[in-house]
Amino acid sequence: MQYDRTDARILEIVQKNNRLTSEIIGELAGLSATACQRRLKRLRSEGIIEADVSIVSAKAVGRPIQMLVLVSLERERADIIDRFKKAIKSSAEVVNGFYVTGDADFVLYLTARTMEDYELFTRRFFYENPDIKGFKTMVVMDRVKAGFAIPIELPHED
Repeated sequence: MQYDRTDARILEIVQKNNRLTSEIIGELAGLSATACQRRLKRLRSEGIIEADVSIVSAKAVGRPIQMLVLVSLERERADIIDRFKKAIKSSAEVVNGFYVTGDADFVLYLTARTMEDYELFTRRFFYENPDIKGFKTMVVMDRVKAGFAIPIELPHED
């Protein structure tokens, strides 16, 4: 996956606001709207742009409780890891899931309506899963920053 300086500028722009028109993005990046559309299409098809999303306030949609959960599996076996990854992907409560190194095997970011709802989730998702050794929950007191913007490195010119 290769990108040039113009692509890098487009990526910076759409990470700040992906609702801008191709005309505006093109103008900011020094391109015509058509050229900008072509580049955006290529960046998406090559997987450089993975998704176009909106960041929704969990609190505003009735899920004010946010948690980070450290999960440890019983064994580090490929089938167990794959099964847990599948469970993460199919759970609506799990907003983000990461397979990590260190003391835990996974870090999950979850939301819940109430602590009672979270307790029911833990019974269903963690306690009923024999592959899970344990989990630790950290309740988020304040979301200081939310986003998906990645710093864009300018490509080296030969």
